[in-house]
Amino acid sequence: MKLIVAICGASGVNYGIDVLKALNEVGGETHLVLSEWAEKLIEEETDQSIESVKKLASKVYGYREMGAAISSSSFLVDGMIICPATVKTVSELAQAHSGNLISRAADNMLKTRKPLIVCIRETPLSGPCLENLAKIAQYGGIIMPLSPGFYHKPKSIKELEAFITGKALDLLGIKNEKFKRWGK
Repeated sequence: MKLIVAICGASGVNYGIDVLKALNEVGGETHLVLSEWAEKLIEEETDQSIESVKKLASKVYGYREMGAAISSSSFLVDGMIICPATVKTVSELAQAHSGNLISRAADNMLKTRKPLIVCIRETPLSGPCLENLAKIAQYGGIIMPLSPGFYHKPKSIKELEAFITGKALDLLGIKNEKFKRWGK
């Protein structure tokens, strides 16, 4: 499976890093874009370096690299996940404002009807943000709030992250056992 993974500058960059790791485990080809603020939060919130995160991807592009292969809808890809997504990126997607590589690649997913998973981490959400999320859903995007479940009785933050990663993989059609499922 060939996927675009974007990590924006919302708190919770570990979720996106965990998704990259999981896609590596299943042999996925990943095309990574980090926003400028994502890079700052990787340094702030994690024990990992930006370079170690980039090494998790098959190919890495700059946030402003508008000539990148993934900026074209002719680039064949199976889908895209933005994890975490900022309110700013959500606004850009809802308005088809593709002034950076993340919003441009995501717009390609919407116009070619490929899976686009938008993992919003913000709370609470304003009325305009809710409207923008609804627009993305109407256009075919999948909105996945980064709200882990607790029925699997997580014992660590890693288990909470694994729940989210597993749900994201589910949405991409990738079988996984990242978390204990309901009823098992």
